[in-house]
Amino acid sequence: MLLTVVAVLLIGLAGGAVAVATKNRMHIDAILNKTGPLRVQAQEVQNALLDQETAVRGYAVSGNPADLTPYDAGRKREQDLVASMERLLGDYPEIRQELLKVEQRAEEWRQAVAVPVVTATQQSGTAAGQALITDQAREQFDAVRSALDDLQLEIFEARQRSAEDVRRTSNLLVVLLIVAVAVVIIAGSMLLVSLDKMVIRPLTGLADQVREVAEGDYQHGISGTGPPEFLRLGEDVDAMRRKIAKDLAEVREARERIEWVNSQLQKQAEELTRSNRDLEQFAYVASHDLQEPLRKVASFCQLLQRRYAGQLDERADQYIAFAVDGAQRMQRLINDLLAFSRIGRLTTGFTEVDLNKVMGDVAGQTEAARQYADAELTWGELPVIRGEEPLLTNLLANLVSNSVKFRRPDVPPKVHVSARLVGDEWEISCQDNGIGIEPEFADKIFVIFQRLHAKDAYPGTGIGLAIVKKIVEYHGGRVWVDTGTEEGTAIRFTLPALPEDVEAAAAASAATDEAPTDEPTTGDGDEPGAEAGAGTPAQADRRADETETTDGPDRAPEGGRTGDMRETVG
Repeated sequence: MLLTVVAVLLIGLAGGAVAVATKNRMHIDAILNKTGPLRVQAQEVQNALLDQETAVRGYAVSGNPADLTPYDAGRKREQDLVASMERLLGDYPEIRQELLKVEQRAEEWRQAVAVPVVTATQQSGTAAGQALITDQAREQFDAVRSALDDLQLEIFEARQRSAEDVRRTSNLLVVLLIVAVAVVIIAGSMLLVSLDKMVIRPLTGLADQVREVAEGDYQHGISGTGPPEFLRLGEDVDAMRRKIAKDLAEVREARERIEWVNSQLQKQAEELTRSNRDLEQFAYVASHDLQEPLRKVASFCQLLQRRYAGQLDERADQYIAFAVDGAQRMQRLINDLLAFSRIGRLTTGFTEVDLNKVMGDVAGQTEAARQYADAELTWGELPVIRGEEPLLTNLLANLVSNSVKFRRPDVPPKVHVSARLVGDEWEISCQDNGIGIEPEFADKIFVIFQRLHAKDAYPGTGIGLAIVKKIVEYHGGRVWVDTGTEEGTAIRFTLPALPEDVEAAAAASAATDEAPTDEPTTGDGDEPGAEAGAGTPAQADRRADETETTDGPDRAPEGGRTGDMRETVG
């Protein structure tokens, strides 16, 4: 209500001030643009009439027609000035009346004195003209002067009235401004008092109560005072306090449960630590103590087999063969378990590993098996990644060995290893033309000791692909079987790429996008720089430095042969 009243008052004062200011401007305009010019023009009219009177007198004395020039110029100037004054006299009828009197008196003087004097001088000479300039003629021009004085007086009075109006409206405008300032001051004071009583004090009280709650007294009830809005605010804040108190109680309960769970986890961690120590001790025993009895059993069984082969009956030879095979399989199983347990536990630290060199080592390790199966091993240009070289060698050796082992009887095995850059990872594939894997068994083959075939059909412990998966995950990648392969098996895994390889591939992709579209393309076009045969600029620089070292006994020339195996370096 206070703001509404103040607004109405201020609007009224503003409207009045605008009206007064408009009138004040009109009065100032009358002074500057009407009465002021009228005074000047009236004075000029008087000068024009004096010029006429002087010219007539001079002509009567000299008789020279040139002396009449000021007379004619004065008349023309008088007419122009009167016309100009007429345009300014719309609001001044009294001044117009006085101007008409001046014109009438001037015209009477011209008809009674000026025209006769000029005519007499022209016709009868200067004596006749001077004879007409009498005291009566002077009195007649004095009447013109008197009318001019009345005109000046009337203009001056009009100007004074306008000046008085300007002073009056200016004073009124000042009064209105003072009243507006007074209204603002009074309303502001009342508003401050009202705010203090209706807003500040209730808010301060509410803030004090909230502060008590914030200091930890969550059971302190909060109530609002003052206007209804503050009462509702106090209720809402108190509802929030109750909810916070409830949540805090639940948090305390959850914290207690978490502390209990943490204590249980601590106990389990201690138990796991103890169990790991036991497992390490078991691994030590398995790698030392168990190996010796197994070697002894296998050795003596083999001695029995060699010495008494054919001397006993057929069943005895079969039993001895079973014993030798069981001891050997137990040795392989223990060795594979030890290798599986050591992955990620016995580490030499990550270094930059050239997978091309690793494939050379893999070719050497699998040479015997590939010669036996007449297998062909090829690989494209492979990247340099960060990892542990022995583990990566074991990883690729397991994949190549599996591809050679699970071959079709009537088809020579072909194994190809390739790589392509996908995002910030290298996707490495091991593709063969073997018996393949059914899609429903794609995940099962990576589980330890899981076999899809009888050990008589395909030898092994069933732990090779489990070792592959553990090595890949240890290096931050993932491994899977590509079930969309039309022939054989394709096992793919990812390894993190070096930052410089990712940047070089991005730069090459940008350059390819900017190149003309009619240029020929190379590679199989999966992605820019996808197939490892293309590589990246960073890889190419490293290859140049390693050319001499990679052509060793484990790396055959492109398209070359070693014995019965074919090795092609792409």
